[in-house]
Amino acid sequence: MTSGEPIIRLAAKGDGITASGRHVPGAVPGDLVDEGGALTPGPHHAAPACRHFAVCGGCQLQHADDTVLGEFVTGRVVNAARGQGLEPEELLPVHLSPPRSRRRAGLHGLRTAKGAVLGYREGRAHRIVDLAECPVLHPALAALIAPLRGFVAAHGPKAMVGIDLTLADRGVEANLLHFPLEGLGPTEAALDFARAHALARLTVDQGYGPETLWEPEPVTVTLSGVPVSLPPGAFLQATADAESRMIADAREWLAGARIVADLFAGLGTFAFGVRDGRKVLAVEADQAAHLACKAAGARAGGRVLALHRDLFRSPLQPAELDRFDAVLLDPPRAGARAQVAEIAASTLSRVVYVSCNPSSWARDAATLAQAGFRLTKLRGVGQFRWSTHVELVSLFER
Repeated sequence: MTSGEPIIRLAAKGDGITASGRHVPGAVPGDLVDEGGALTPGPHHAAPACRHFAVCGGCQLQHADDTVLGEFVTGRVVNAARGQGLEPEELLPVHLSPPRSRRRAGLHGLRTAKGAVLGYREGRAHRIVDLAECPVLHPALAALIAPLRGFVAAHGPKAMVGIDLTLADRGVEANLLHFPLEGLGPTEAALDFARAHALARLTVDQGYGPETLWEPEPVTVTLSGVPVSLPPGAFLQATADAESRMIADAREWLAGARIVADLFAGLGTFAFGVRDGRKVLAVEADQAAHLACKAAGARAGGRVLALHRDLFRSPLQPAELDRFDAVLLDPPRAGARAQVAEIAASTLSRVVYVSCNPSSWARDAATLAQAGFRLTKLRGVGQFRWSTHVELVSLFER
């Protein structure tokens, strides 16, 4: 008979934890650990999907099955809320993105004496894991790993470079970072690479911003049926399925609202998703994203209007917010402390808050609660599969 102390939950960084508070790397709930640290896998301990797991820093939870992954995501967002004394009135089922669905990635490359290495950094280290596979990435991105390694080997500098990949409507956009292409030969090789692999766009950033080398047709990304110009480096939700899930929630929760403000709107992901039957003001600080949203809004019938404004330095004031029936916000990881304070002081009664950081969201949620808002709906979203990175979508009403 197997004996040992059971693992009861996962810590925020992915370690298994026993009832006595012992942290056990590589363990999941249902596993048993003995006094010497030997682990007996339980029913939820899965075989990792990637040969690089436990070395690559990209994934922390490939040894957990979907039941544990779902509980981890839900637990993170619920515990963040409870840490501020909040309890969701309705906790919705977690959404987990499937393998091979990630449509953007940031890789690192380094030319070596024997060629090149290309991949993510190791966990808690700067060394690059030379990827042979990546079951997280969309196949269109994964297919470029080996060719990009060859390009770095042939033309890369003797220093670490970055390669950002994004799947757009007509193919993959690649942005080479800290990657000088000196002379005609390397530049022609880059163009040949883009042509051979049917890239939608190839840009090079040598420290002065991305310069486009190859873009046979304007690059777009379709958001809820609306083609929107995709500026180099623009933010995009990591997976299309998670984007659809969060938009569906927002659309349902905004029922009856005729005029909505979408704050930190980016390219208009949510603005275009909820525009049917209402007008949406999309507010964004990044000029390139704002202009892309503005142009797409005009082409899509004028239901989405765009406003260029830095909501960190100049948040919408209560008198401005009071013109809307509801507000949706999807801020960066830092949250929206200043803007949420103005929302709390307004007469708004409905707020849809999408977040990529449960901690900053919980801080802002406490401000809303103090102003009389209730956390009526909450859903955890695990679009960074097998990662400890957690997102959520929530509804506040008063």
